Amino acid sequence: FMRYFIVLRQRSLRPITRDREIRTYVAVLVVSIMVVAVLLVAHGEYGRFPDALRISAFHVVSLATTTGYASVDYAQWPVFAPVLLMFLGCFVSCAGSTGGGIKLVRMVLLIKQARRELVRIVHPRVVNPVTLGGAIMPTSVMTAVLGYMLIYGAATMGLTMVLLFTDMDIVTAFSAVVATVNNIGPGLGDVGPASNYGVLGSFQIWVLSFAMLLGRLELLTVLVLFTGQFWRK
Repeated sequence: FMRYFIVLRQRSLRPITRDREIRTYVAVLVVSIMVVAVLLVAHGEYGRFPDALRISAFHVVSLATTTGYASVDYAQWPVFAPVLLMFLGCFVSCAGSTGGGIKLVRMVLLIKQARRELVRIVHPRVVNPVTLGGAIMPTSVMTAVLGYMLIYGAATMGLTMVLLFTDMDIVTAFSAVVATVNNIGPGLGDVGPASNYGVLGSFQIWVLSFAMLLGRLELLTVLVLFTGQFWRK
């Protein structure tokens, strides 16, 4: 949304075309749409490539941006496709948007940090800071990103284990947690696009409601309420 404001203020598209996150966002969507479309045609799900491309584009954009709409039961597609859609919903949304997930900018910074560490193994004394848009990212920013990802992973696995304790199958449990923490909408298994969360028990729905709240408020805002330091004067 901030980029839209800058575009209107400057009356130029350069703030969008020069933004690393937006360029990566468009590239990921385009590549994913093509991969899913080719997969659907190769497995005979659709006879004509234009039809596969249209269906693929709708669902990739819908799930990746956590809009959550579905026009077909994509859970019946070759297993790679629905898993890819769930994976995209975890990180493709841009920072400052209404989308859920960990945001693409965090993923970009994590990839840059991983590449930096690989370079440092080969060249221990090299000066190779993490940059984004030409600006050097402070250590505090990278620490915050790594801490967020640690909490994100721990919350996802912890909530999945809670659902597994209720005898829910692993596909439904994991995909339901991923879908709610990232605010994607449909998951897989019993909560796939052809079903809904009404088939779950009351306790399971409460767990997933908490997961949805965690994801919508970006985890730290909620979890800080459970720390002693927050309540001390």
